[in-house]
Amino acid sequence: MRPLRYSINVTLDGCCHHEGPRPTEAMHRYTAEILARADALILGRVTYEMMKAGWRSPSPEMPEWTRPFAEVIGHAKKYVVSRTLQSVDWSAELVQGDAVAAVRALKEEPGSGLYVGGVNFPLQLADAGLIDEFELIVHPRIAGHGPTLFAGLAQAVDLELAAQKDLGDGIVARTFVPRS
Repeated sequence: MRPLRYSINVTLDGCCHHEGPRPTEAMHRYTAEILARADALILGRVTYEMMKAGWRSPSPEMPEWTRPFAEVIGHAKKYVVSRTLQSVDWSAELVQGDAVAAVRALKEEPGSGLYVGGVNFPLQLADAGLIDEFELIVHPRIAGHGPTLFAGLAQAVDLELAAQKDLGDGIVARTFVPRS
């Protein structure tokens, strides 16, 4: 069974809007490394469209240090969960119907792991108890606005710290696993 890992950038006040945290070279390098180890990425429609718009053809003005992340995410196998999209591209496969059941089936396949990102769809996966690791890349910033993580979760999920990595500039990647 493949583990399902959730990873997201978040500010100190819990904002997970893509404009909340400030990108850094170390953060991009770290994220490229963890995504490169995944068998596939699972994305909701909003996250897929946002990532595709920003990373399919990165702007030439973007810093050189963003290129490895762009390459990894561009080549990664992606499953896109959507009720409204009719088709996807960019190394992606569309998942329609019962998305939680589809993710459960993907977890049953052999491999080293799956990654999910975003805000809305991971809430459904957390409610279903399907997320094996929660990684918060915490940025030393207070955004003061934007969506927060797991708003509307049906019941609390108790976690324990499994790993922590300092990415410099006050950014810390903290990985939690559900308590047994």
